Amino acid sequence: MMASALLAPTAMAMVAAPVPAFAQASGDLAAVQRHLQSVQTMTADFTQTDRAGKVLTGTLTMKKPGKIRFQYEKGVPLLIVADGGALTFIDYSVKQVQRWPIKNSPLGVLLDPSRDIGRYAKVVPSADPRLLSVEANDPKHPEYGKITLVFARDAAAPGGLMMQGWVALDSQNNRTTIRLSNQRFGVPVDDKAFRFNDPRRSAARN
Repeated sequence: MMASALLAPTAMAMVAAPVPAFAQASGDLAAVQRHLQSVQTMTADFTQTDRAGKVLTGTLTMKKPGKIRFQYEKGVPLLIVADGGALTFIDYSVKQVQRWPIKNSPLGVLLDPSRDIGRYAKVVPSADPRLLSVEANDPKHPEYGKITLVFARDAAAPGGLMMQGWVALDSQNNRTTIRLSNQRFGVPVDDKAFRFNDPRRSAARN
């Protein structure tokens, strides 16, 4: 299921590396930490691609700590929203609502600037020095899946990095790729943006 790959819970662990590589990785992780702490609000366009190649688009709105909204394109009856406490996936076509604690979601790394990324992530080697990828997963719980965040090195961006998106892989090898564009930082974001209409309430009234 698309939502399982995008939202599957994960506890993230550091993986050991040779000393020189470790030193470089530590610097890169520190850069990622600076970026995550620098960004308090963000809006962006996103493109989502699943394992079957199905593509959906929409807009992302984020406000730290703990708030994010994936508003899909018109005609797509899906919504993903975090209100500061729980991450919720809504499918309006079947009136289904699923919830996860934000801290147990891969997206938790984006939404809690106080977390030490060096404790639960590792740098993935890249052939392109302009890119920086950080992988998070828990080898003790493969059922939680894996997420890889991708950044472009950009001195003008917060913390010197521009988030390009991420790739999430669940235990059934269902892959979901999110690509971001038109990123805007420090924009005013009202908390009302993270509210949603619960389809179960309308169903109960019918």
